[in-house]
Amino acid sequence: MQRIAVDMDEVIADALGELLARYNRDNGQSVTKADIQGKWLWQALPEEARQQIDAYLQSEDFFEDLPVIEDSQEILQRMSQRYEIFIATAAMAFPNSFGTKYRWLRRHFPFLSPHNFVFCGDKSILHADFLIDDMPYNLAGFRGEGILFTSPHNVGAIGHRRADTWQDVAKLFLA
Repeated sequence: MQRIAVDMDEVIADALGELLARYNRDNGQSVTKADIQGKWLWQALPEEARQQIDAYLQSEDFFEDLPVIEDSQEILQRMSQRYEIFIATAAMAFPNSFGTKYRWLRRHFPFLSPHNFVFCGDKSILHADFLIDDMPYNLAGFRGEGILFTSPHNVGAIGHRRADTWQDVAKLFLA
């Protein structure tokens, strides 16, 4: 059975949407994902917002109630019948996220074994056939095939097969 590692943030969990919601709420703004196409969030916001964004990410509750990326649950459940699925999330940058990410995964993806949750830093250590991730640098050192999941910050990235939505992922793995 082939093994597929799937990133959490911006692939199955809408962390960017939550960051924008908190930033807009706290600053009376209305920044959208369309406004930041081709940029990192910190590039699209005023410099003084960087500490605020970092504080959101470091807060104990940030990862608790992230919205689920559309179609990810249903498609991953179907994929789990054909493939060995691992969720590989780079939690080392956000030490307060371990408990909340774990609870989020158990709540939204109960069909996956918690033994298949990998909290890591450098994803090049993963041993899988495929890695679905929004960060091109995570795919660069990965030994299997990388699938770049589209997010505003990576729209200009090239060099990897791309999936814009979970329906695209389904076409790659369930056709």
